[in-house]
Amino acid sequence: MQVRPRRNRRNTAIRGLIRETHLAAGHLVQPLFVQDGEALRTEIPSMPGQARLSIDLLIETAHEAHELGVAGVALFPALPDDEKDPRGSASTKPEGLLPRAIRALKARVPELLVITDVALDPYSSDGHDGVVIDGRIDNDETLPLLAAMALTQAEAGADIVAPSDMMDGRVGVIRSALDDAGYTEVGIGAYCAKYASAFYGPFRDALDSAPKAGDKKTYQMDPANAREALRELALDEEEGADWVMVKPGLPYLDVIALFRDSTALPVAAYHVSGEYAMLRAAAAQGWLDYESSLLESLTALRRAGADAIFSYGALDAARLLR
Repeated sequence: MQVRPRRNRRNTAIRGLIRETHLAAGHLVQPLFVQDGEALRTEIPSMPGQARLSIDLLIETAHEAHELGVAGVALFPALPDDEKDPRGSASTKPEGLLPRAIRALKARVPELLVITDVALDPYSSDGHDGVVIDGRIDNDETLPLLAAMALTQAEAGADIVAPSDMMDGRVGVIRSALDDAGYTEVGIGAYCAKYASAFYGPFRDALDSAPKAGDKKTYQMDPANAREALRELALDEEEGADWVMVKPGLPYLDVIALFRDSTALPVAAYHVSGEYAMLRAAAAQGWLDYESSLLESLTALRRAGADAIFSYGALDAARLLR
């Protein structure tokens, strides 16, 4: 045989020299859950290794992320039920949990990218990403609330606001609100193709944010659709998104690749709670090696075209890569 592909695989040096896809800590974002209190860590049973953290412990984790070379953290607030209401009013309080966490992080770890979630579900007594009126999620009633939430986060020091709500028109409304207030350098990382996925369960456990009634299929995307994602992409680009997200990650590698071929914007992928929990659960049973499976999963997301990856295993991966 004159052609032997195995010649390019015969040792570590050759494999490394011609490797097509590279994964580094700088490609990763660590999602973190923040709660009120002090020196408080509340483990999340469905996400082994993850916890709700009080702000002081959040800062410690952020320091570690920065030292490991992780690009940033994505913050999600865990609020008690008595602070939630149908319009998510806690989301715009300047002294609320999330703004305080943002200010603390930017004061203590200023170089670390702070990305904040824009959606009503952590603050809503209904558990939906938008306002529920007569059993229906009202898109247009929700938009000014999202804009006000994003503005509160920008005022606290967020580098990128990331609308995950999937309301129509929200990127444009948020961009206008930020620009009008002088926050022209605050980026928008749009959850552009966020699917109505079965893989979000552990995340909803972490925030106690599951819908109280109904589901999210009228605003999150149908898992069967890929061409529809291009319509969302075109709209978010037109409205001023700075980068676009596909969520979940591994079940939607085709959509990530489709985005990479269709836009000049940076493409992010979210390796979601269910994907992470499956690796942990299988590893606990001895069925998979967690470390190698994690790195393979994240490399697959990069290979599909993701510039940035949100993963609950980001710190673990960064330690392994070091």
